Amino acid sequence: MRNLTIDGARLWDSLMAMAKIGATAKGGVCRLALTDLDRTGRELFVEWCKAAGCSVSVDRVGNIFARRPGRDNTKPAVMTGSHLDTQPTGGRFDGIFGVLAGLEVVRTLNDRKVETEAPIEIAVWTNEEGSRFSPAMMGSGVYAGVFAIAEILDKRDVEGKRFGDELARIGQAGPDEPGKRKVAAYFEAHIEQGPILEAENTTIGVVTGAQGQRWYELTVTGQEAHAGPTPMSRRRDALVGAARMIELVNRIGRERPPYACATVGFIQSKPNSRNTIPGEVFFTVDFRHPDDAVLTTMDGLLKGGCRAIAAESGLEIAIKEFWYSPPTPFTKRLVDAVRSGAARHGYTHRDIVSGAGHDAVYMARVTPSAMIFVPCVGGISHNEIEDAKPADITAGANVLLDAMLAEAGA
Repeated sequence: MRNLTIDGARLWDSLMAMAKIGATAKGGVCRLALTDLDRTGRELFVEWCKAAGCSVSVDRVGNIFARRPGRDNTKPAVMTGSHLDTQPTGGRFDGIFGVLAGLEVVRTLNDRKVETEAPIEIAVWTNEEGSRFSPAMMGSGVYAGVFAIAEILDKRDVEGKRFGDELARIGQAGPDEPGKRKVAAYFEAHIEQGPILEAENTTIGVVTGAQGQRWYELTVTGQEAHAGPTPMSRRRDALVGAARMIELVNRIGRERPPYACATVGFIQSKPNSRNTIPGEVFFTVDFRHPDDAVLTTMDGLLKGGCRAIAAESGLEIAIKEFWYSPPTPFTKRLVDAVRSGAARHGYTHRDIVSGAGHDAVYMARVTPSAMIFVPCVGGISHNEIEDAKPADITAGANVLLDAMLAEAGA
């Protein structure tokens, strides 16, 4: 059974068909969580899964599970999956590759009439991106018990629309209680979203774990005043103070190479008028590092440095720790299965740590988990120009098939 290979052309065609849902003029995809386009993508996925003989169920947070039975359906399922939602200016492969690679595994087993000992399941996790509703990875987080479902259902987007209401509106509020499924192992295939594999001409990234993340929300308060009559020496300009803090965030990341990442990705200035000194600025901070001790050091530097800048500038500062995800090692047995699968197919491969958060990070809290990376062109993701080569997409799905068979038994 280890000589099985997926149908790369069929997988590519499925990816391109899904990419039409929310397609943008620049060749990307905008399919935000719990929008009408998200519903359309979900409905197409479910249609494909039912055509492949899978039963489909949905839980209360909108996670979708497509199940292919095994010889012994009392056994916990071997699961794979990812997400359908995208960034506002997202690409054609982020998340959806992992979902459709799982579907291609099922289709291939059907084609070859291979029956696995344990059932196989494909998961679509709700709102992985955290773009419309924050924080990220809500569906898998509820499944793993990281978030209370009531808390998530009550989250609101920037327009004030409630997560639970939008979930019901698109018909994706299922009856199942999250986290009740028995899962023997979880695999997730994904584009790397970074430049390492392409730069090294390597086909498969054997993901050994994911780096830790700390997210913050900062509010800097000064005093609004007229831009003309107010002398520079008497100003309490919240935006100037925030600019110094943003530079500090960047410096904290740059001073801890090669793994530290520090980003300010969202900023709001009030009253946002060209002839009024800003009285309040809100911005976000995203810290990442694979060593929790370094991440803790970065945390201290951020808080201490921002408070010092505020004091020097006559400003007030409020720092909210919005989200923390510790560094997550993946299960050695499953990591070894990915590595062995790459070797059996003759693909170049290397161990790698994920710089991004993925649903596998939360699944690793409740079941053995591992990930498979394939290169993306230029290392670019969360961008409409995001791209991947068909041969690499095929390779990743072949390794996924091999690793899942090793766990499910054939």
